[in-house]
Amino acid sequence: MTAPTSHDRIEHHPDLVELSARYERATATLPAQAFEALAIVTGLYLAASPWVVGFSGMTALAISNLVVGLAYTFCIMGFATAYERTHARSWAAAALGAWMIIAPWVVVGGFDTTRTILSNVIGGAVALVVALAISAMPAVTRWRQAMASYGSSGGSGMPGG
Repeated sequence: MTAPTSHDRIEHHPDLVELSARYERATATLPAQAFEALAIVTGLYLAASPWVVGFSGMTALAISNLVVGLAYTFCIMGFATAYERTHARSWAAAALGAWMIIAPWVVVGGFDTTRTILSNVIGGAVALVVALAISAMPAVTRWRQAMASYGSSGGSGMPGG
């Protein structure tokens, strides 16, 4: 058995290098940065919502919102530095958004008042949609590049044309 050399390292494999470059291109776009900023603001709102909306006296739901909002924010913040290693976090963030939607009914204590429901459902829905959009960014970038290369190769940009 021979000792591995520097060119045998997995980090230098052409497929991984291309994948890393694709993720970098996806997160460098203006829409990706906008979604990330919206997600961070959403997470901070979710964490602060018991005090902003006025249901901080409902301790269990307030703690749930604080913890989930901060966890969502930390999940999303990982995308800024290393998207290719944190892509799975977008699915965790989506699950946290879904939790926020159902939390007023699931958390023990009867916290299903109009303001808790509106705050959690709207905030959770925004968190869920933004997390799913972030997870789709590499696929959207890949599709746009394919369409651009198809259009530059003499095609009309549309299938069959």
